Amino acid sequence: MAARAYWQGQIRLALVSIPVEIYSATKSGAQIAFHQVHEPSGKRVKYEKTVPGLGPIDTDEIVKGFELSKGEYVLLEQDEIDAVKLESKKTLELTQFVDADEIDVLYYERPYFVVPADDLAEEAFIVLREALRKARKVGLGQLAMRGREYVVSLKPCGRGMVLETLRYADEVNKAQGYFRDIPDDKPDADLLDLASTLIEKKTAKFDPQEFHDRYVDALRGLIERKKKAKGAKIIEDAGDDARPSGGNVVDLMAALKKSLEGKGGAAPAKSAPARKAPARKPAAKKAPAKKRA
Repeated sequence: MAARAYWQGQIRLALVSIPVEIYSATKSGAQIAFHQVHEPSGKRVKYEKTVPGLGPIDTDEIVKGFELSKGEYVLLEQDEIDAVKLESKKTLELTQFVDADEIDVLYYERPYFVVPADDLAEEAFIVLREALRKARKVGLGQLAMRGREYVVSLKPCGRGMVLETLRYADEVNKAQGYFRDIPDDKPDADLLDLASTLIEKKTAKFDPQEFHDRYVDALRGLIERKKKAKGAKIIEDAGDDARPSGGNVVDLMAALKKSLEGKGGAAPAKSAPARKAPARKPAAKKAPAKKRA
């Protein structure tokens, strides 16, 4: 395998130890990096480490500090910090198993591919993988890597398994603080039917190849045009793709109906049951006119 293993060790389940290697399952996208340039000279802007009142300083005079209060720091040497780093024990002990849907998506952080380290580990690896798949469970444990300890989950993925680092509870904001002002109202039945029909119409299997970073593509195009224009300024009108300034909730019904219009016309939406008109009261009978004497 050409890639370098991010971590090598063993997965332990009770008395069973399985030698494994893990590899990063993701990579950085093709981002466009910019540098700050001094326009008159065309040269890169450099930065110096400075201290107010002293000016530029040497980098070997810099230490790390934790701010206790404004302007008051606890200073730490790098070897002091290194002394408290956790050593990788090269063992991931699975201590608990849970249903996959019990873990909120907010806790998942970074995925890694897990493979058996050698041919001798394959049998035990496959047994664990299939046992997790059959039980529809996710294994949990804690793993020390590169100086810090992570909570991790382990689950089957094709012929291998995926290990995902999880955020700790104090790293996740509580949703209630953001959602409490949203009213607990029931939506209009007709609007809900239209929205459900629109979702059903646009439902398809997930294909990551269908999505790409349009901003990066636009930047590449701009750089190429700027190069050909030999520095001339290029500003293009955003046109119809510009984000609208706001929407009117009164037009929600019309917007949903228009969204359903496409090839073959609008998808049929469930019509609301017609309301019965109230029964008319029978007209009162006129009293017979009195005969004149």
